Amino acid sequence: MKLDNLMTIEQMASFLNGSQAIAFAVLSSKSERYRCVEKILKRFNYSMLKRREKGVVIKFLRKITGYSRQQLTRLITAHLKGNGPLQPQQRTTNGFETIYTPGDVKLLSELDHRHDTPNGMMVKKLCERAYLHFGEEDYQRLSKISVSHIYNLRSSDEYKKHRYHYEKTKSVKAPHIGERRKPENDGKPGYIRIDTVHQGDFEGKKGVYHINAVDEVTQFEVVACVEKISEAYLIPALKVLLKSFPFKIINFHSDNGSEYVNKTVAKLLKKLLVEFTKSRPRKSNDNALAEGKNAAVVRKIFGYSHIPSTATSI
Repeated sequence: MKLDNLMTIEQMASFLNGSQAIAFAVLSSKSERYRCVEKILKRFNYSMLKRREKGVVIKFLRKITGYSRQQLTRLITAHLKGNGPLQPQQRTTNGFETIYTPGDVKLLSELDHRHDTPNGMMVKKLCERAYLHFGEEDYQRLSKISVSHIYNLRSSDEYKKHRYHYEKTKSVKAPHIGERRKPENDGKPGYIRIDTVHQGDFEGKKGVYHINAVDEVTQFEVVACVEKISEAYLIPALKVLLKSFPFKIINFHSDNGSEYVNKTVAKLLKKLLVEFTKSRPRKSNDNALAEGKNAAVVRKIFGYSHIPSTATSI
């Protein structure tokens, strides 16, 4: 059966089920597909069909045109409105007009080279002065450029043809405190994980801080509470906390927070002959035990409400 001889919904359904063969040519152009869709819709009087029959027609049109259901829905809606034959809409071109020419970009690169790539605001002022005060006509368009668009031009391929700015990574010189690795306990107690839990702020006033330490093997846990996490409060609390464990502390593991990764804490642990390790970058499981206990124990007991720091003691 040919496509033009297709007259009933049942024949369409048979074709979709694979029990009816229909010969049709693959439509190459968009205009031909649009005309085919319109022809089928008119032949079967689509608006008068039942819901199930409409579904069969849409499936059939998807099969022979290759259009998506959304595209066919748009075409059917346009057909039902009766605004004339279905025709492909001309694709609109980019409506943004290029203001700054390659010559302007080159001028910007030369200006950046002379002034060692200043910030955008300074570049804008330099362009304004060049045109308004010194009468350099080449800077006419650049004198009206926005600060944000200066950075857009700097990242363009045209700018990189004339100048490419590299900045070396600046190394940070910091004392080596703690070793970045996950501690291996070998099934022995004494490997503790530690973390700090803040009890919230209220009207600009800080709440107390809970120091939560838990042994990795025995799950023995000690929680200390301090007014602040400065050295004056933290070091005495750590001494009491470490002595509270019923076994020798072998390893002390924390995240990379500055309250623990500092010379004072490192000196204390060295004095107690305790190994100091800290979490590795992008390894969230390194200190996951302490983080989990923060929620399961500390938050469960103390909650989330603000506790004034003036009402606490070590």
